[in-house]
Amino acid sequence: MSSTNEWLPAGPNVEAVRSQYADPLLALSQAEMPAIVLRQAYDPAHCQALMQRFINWGLIRDPLVKSADGRTRIDIGTSLGNRGHDQEAFLRHAVDTHQLFAHLFDGFVNPVQTMYDSLAALAVNKEVKTAREPDGRLYGPAIFRIHYETHSYKPHIDHVTLREKRFNYAVARFEHQFAGILCLQNASQGGRKAQTILHQCVWTPAVQPHIENETFPQYAAANNIGSYRVELAPGDLYFFNTRCIHEIPPLEGDDPRAVLAVFIGYSSDYDEIYVWA
Repeated sequence: MSSTNEWLPAGPNVEAVRSQYADPLLALSQAEMPAIVLRQAYDPAHCQALMQRFINWGLIRDPLVKSADGRTRIDIGTSLGNRGHDQEAFLRHAVDTHQLFAHLFDGFVNPVQTMYDSLAALAVNKEVKTAREPDGRLYGPAIFRIHYETHSYKPHIDHVTLREKRFNYAVARFEHQFAGILCLQNASQGGRKAQTILHQCVWTPAVQPHIENETFPQYAAANNIGSYRVELAPGDLYFFNTRCIHEIPPLEGDDPRAVLAVFIGYSSDYDEIYVWA
């Protein structure tokens, strides 16, 4: 897909997006825009307070306190990507996440519900629900990802079948996969900061060698592939098509970058949208 001057995000709120696109999620599935960006979808004051709660509850380390914990990423939630190799263990862990999330947001607006409500407002004639297996067992509803220091992600896609080959999960039936990201904290304070670089290139088998060999930047330059750099402030939320090649630049700043993240299963001919982490 070649670069154009028209590949711009939809936003900055649901009303504006619905005025631009009759069916925003269908348009997103076709990569008609790089992302749907909803500014200040969640109260920034609650973002800061939730981060302090995570520290107080021992869920993440305090950046002001010296720690032997050398992890550059800490998850609060259940990741299908990390735990999906053992389906039974994954589903058991998801039960714990639901129990934690039942109390984690007491006194605050529930950010997971904000994510689901925003998605539902963008959907046309579809019901948004937490992903589940045919026997009713639920996946984790969302996940907090806390990134420290120089953590980054090289150009890649996220897809439960195209990348992870997890055909034994109910979410494998969806043709398209989106991601939703709500910014809680940037690594450096003040204004919007870069979260993700989205390339105007939908994955095909022909692109895969360039991902594996880490030559995608050269491929993009040779083929005049454009990109869009998503910059967020705390409280901003965006959705994007994870089949578009994307990357996350290294952190800049001393504080961790914290987001609430979901994956989303979408097919135009299904009346359900599944959400998981």
